[in-house]
Amino acid sequence: MTDPASTPDGTLRGARADLLAAAARAHEWTPRFPMSVDDPSPASVLILFGRLDSIPARSDADTVGADLDVLLQRRAATLSSHPGQVAFPGGGREAQDADAVATALREAQEETGLDPSGVEVLATLPEIPLAVSNFLVTPVLGWWRRPSRVAAVDHAETVEVFRMPVGQLIDPAHRHTGTLSRDGRTYRGPAFEVDGTLVWGFTAGILDALFDATGWALPWDRARERPVTL
Repeated sequence: MTDPASTPDGTLRGARADLLAAAARAHEWTPRFPMSVDDPSPASVLILFGRLDSIPARSDADTVGADLDVLLQRRAATLSSHPGQVAFPGGGREAQDADAVATALREAQEETGLDPSGVEVLATLPEIPLAVSNFLVTPVLGWWRRPSRVAAVDHAETVEVFRMPVGQLIDPAHRHTGTLSRDGRTYRGPAFEVDGTLVWGFTAGILDALFDATGWALPWDRARERPVTL
């Protein structure tokens, strides 16, 4: 069977090819958050792109197809770390996990119910320290060859699972700089807001850098700031 993401001669094309090309130079663009961690625990997140299997959302973006999407979830408000925030599926490494990829796939299956056999792992990106939860996080970049049904499995951890169209995320009207002030300091970072759904912090930082690296990003006004309310 011919790979729909390649030409007859095997040359890669499209979104999957853009992701592979970006992953090959991930050390150049993977964000480094201005935080330090002390004896962190290993963790992984799954950054899973695919193509919507329903009617694509309207998008004016011309850098990606209207059916390209990324898997996200909203964490329960009762969790001790990142409560209520939109995030990639993921979590801490457990004893049975062979490596960072195994952690990402297991966590994604436990949280969203996806079938890991339908996921093509494209690359593991450089580790990122995350001080809030004292994790050393390995982002695992994936392509959803055979999408499976997803939904929140354990509502004590995840309250919502959804596939967000990339075209909506990169729309300049949906982008701003989020600000959060705590303990006399103000953190600023890229943020996305689509139909009331806010993506910011660790997740937004990775998406912002990845969209630039793939060439999907559109110019947006970084001077437009909005406070983040948690």
